[in-house]
Amino acid sequence: MLKNISVIKDSLKSADFWAAFFLTEEQEELSFRKGVQEPIHHASDSGALITVMKNGGLGYGATQDLSASGLRAAALSALSWAEKFAERSILKSVKKPFSAHQGSYFSPKDQPLNQISLEEKLAILRLADQQLCSHPLIVDTGASLWSIVSISDYVNSEGANIHQEINRIIPSLSATANHDSVTQTRTLGGMRAFCRQGGFLAVQDLNLVEKAKSIAKDAVDLACADNCPAGTFDLLIDPDQMMLQIHESIGHPLELDRILGDERNYAGTSFVTLDMFGSYQYGSPLLNITFDPTINEEFASYGFDDEGSKATREFLIKDGLLVRPLGGAVAQARANMPGVANARSSSWNRPPIDRMANLNLEPGTSSFSEMLSSIEKGLYVRSNASWSIDDSRNKFQFGCEWGQLIENGRLTKIVRNPNYRGISASFWRNLKMVGNLETFLVMGTPYCGKGEPNQCIRVGHASPVCLFSAVDIFGGE
Repeated sequence: MLKNISVIKDSLKSADFWAAFFLTEEQEELSFRKGVQEPIHHASDSGALITVMKNGGLGYGATQDLSASGLRAAALSALSWAEKFAERSILKSVKKPFSAHQGSYFSPKDQPLNQISLEEKLAILRLADQQLCSHPLIVDTGASLWSIVSISDYVNSEGANIHQEINRIIPSLSATANHDSVTQTRTLGGMRAFCRQGGFLAVQDLNLVEKAKSIAKDAVDLACADNCPAGTFDLLIDPDQMMLQIHESIGHPLELDRILGDERNYAGTSFVTLDMFGSYQYGSPLLNITFDPTINEEFASYGFDDEGSKATREFLIKDGLLVRPLGGAVAQARANMPGVANARSSSWNRPPIDRMANLNLEPGTSSFSEMLSSIEKGLYVRSNASWSIDDSRNKFQFGCEWGQLIENGRLTKIVRNPNYRGISASFWRNLKMVGNLETFLVMGTPYCGKGEPNQCIRVGHASPVCLFSAVDIFGGE
């Protein structure tokens, strides 16, 4: 992919800065539904994005033609756009923010799924789907395994040279049960939450067949359960729901380009303002949030972002205090404040923008039993089913697949359609207990949308079980 770099360099001698990002991706998705194998989906894609700065203007050119002539045309197009935008650019007073890092990153050593026989992968899914169909009340099932292999190279005029190879797996299981006009669906952690980096060993570690058994049982139990009661309770949240809580009410509000106003016409703004950093109490002293692309198996781990910045672990919220935004090199220069290496693009034909990567809630010291025993009246929820949050990422309402009442320190009756709502500031300040490492799970989502044109990107989230006090809870009927 790098053999024609000299063409780009020669074409952009008049530019103040240029960068070239090359990406090749190969995807495969295998699936069963109600015992029937569905068509195999396979896709491959490759291309390059050329970024140019000229007189403060920023321009892009993208192409799938990686020949010398194709790259030259993309480079000249990027230069032309940079020159056109220079007069009105918001970057005119910003110093060149890009780095000259050199290095590489590779996913954990594990055999990629594209090197495993089709028969072996299908056998695992077939057995899982059979377990999902194991009860007469089950009316629909699904089992799938999606894998993505990404290989990228980044070079720029400062001397950067970065190579990264990332293997991702995205398993999915679901069972839907019907009983007396009540229909309930239970999945593997909600929206493909058990996605991660790795290959065949990671799939085997997940033990999809055993998980399918419990998912089928849960779906039947929920179809036979009462509706969730309403009231103000303590709320014990499992990691597979905490990940969405973190994503929506911490991750998106802290994106620096959103805070600067870039996203307000599409994905919304943020209740967070620049003057809050260093002084705003976002949550209770138990709340510690890190940006950490260094956990190898987490879904959005990498060594360098798509602007060539080196990825390091950083606290965004420390002991409840807001300390740092999610902003890449360009946004940091605009805001004149430190951020993180999180300028990311969804593909070769999209420019990098400020995105979440691995956004984690650090574990505390409480065991699950300690949290449970402290609750007189509460609710335990698992796996996201629905979400809604306002344009400022402040007021929210979430629904979960699974609910179980907590009475006098014990888990009691299963309830269906549990929902809860709140306001980000008061909710996080009501964080009462944080689970220890034994309750901590590394998860993620392949579906995070933002940007114009839209970019759907992959995000990692890790969290322990967490306990919140005085939460408004209600049923779905």
